[in-house]
Amino acid sequence: MTGMTDNPSADTEFQVAAFYKFVPLDDIESLQTEIHQMCMDAGLLGTILLAAEGINGTVAGTGEGISTLFNQLRKYPAFTDLGNKISYCNRNPFYRMKVRLKKEIVTLGVEGIDPRQEVGEYVAPEHWNALISRPDVRLVDTRNDYEVGLGSFAGAENPQTHSFREFPAWVESHLETDKDQPVAMFCTGGIRCEKSTAFLKEKGFKNVYHLEGGILNYLEKVPADESMWEGDCFVFDNRVTVDHNLVEGHYDLCPACRMPLSEEDRQSPKFEENVSCPQCFERLTPERRASLEERALQIKLAAARGEKHIGSR
Repeated sequence: MTGMTDNPSADTEFQVAAFYKFVPLDDIESLQTEIHQMCMDAGLLGTILLAAEGINGTVAGTGEGISTLFNQLRKYPAFTDLGNKISYCNRNPFYRMKVRLKKEIVTLGVEGIDPRQEVGEYVAPEHWNALISRPDVRLVDTRNDYEVGLGSFAGAENPQTHSFREFPAWVESHLETDKDQPVAMFCTGGIRCEKSTAFLKEKGFKNVYHLEGGILNYLEKVPADESMWEGDCFVFDNRVTVDHNLVEGHYDLCPACRMPLSEEDRQSPKFEENVSCPQCFERLTPERRASLEERALQIKLAAARGEKHIGSR
């Protein structure tokens, strides 16, 4: 798909706004150009996806820049009620501003699933604990396996998927036996579980629930001493994770495989800074390793010159 990219200057204190909305959009090519310019004018970095089914994005910048963008977006009839979830960072967790056109704003890969027509029941964060504490409720984490490994709700099932496209097959093999049992699902910001519940409703499941606003909304609204969340929450930017206070966690991202790196991973003999980690060490081809080693060298040379190599943390 097509994309637009630039790298405006950034300030020193940052808000990160995650947002999405399933809504019919026409002429997304023109909208792509307009939104990209809005973000550039507001000094924002991040990624926004546009499709005929809606908008999905995360952008970062000053609070003023974030407010400016959303005030402008809400002037469009399709986005009058567009909300966002704010978290925080002491540096911009993005390198560029990209607005891309896609077939889906979150890729389930199943034709005809439309959350605008029917979805599961939204459950506010304040009521989520009561729901998932019920013994008859099946709690399912719709995120990828590497995300679940960093944190999840106590007792949640991990489908062990590597991409959202694998989720329908997991449903077919693990949930199809009882379509009357209540199923509660959640994801980072709400978009994947919204599409997941639409998929389950389409397949005839009767009692389907999802966490309104996702994990980020829960972490914002539910006090830590009442929380049933355990660990960090993976986010798709260079913060890698956020903790219960929605501030940056203590993980890095492997540049080779884009998997999160813990301190334990960094102590492994298979870890090489900016080249490999225990999860990808065995899979790197000689050509890929040589490319990463050259990149690592350029990062070191840039640091020696007192410069920052784009793509380095």
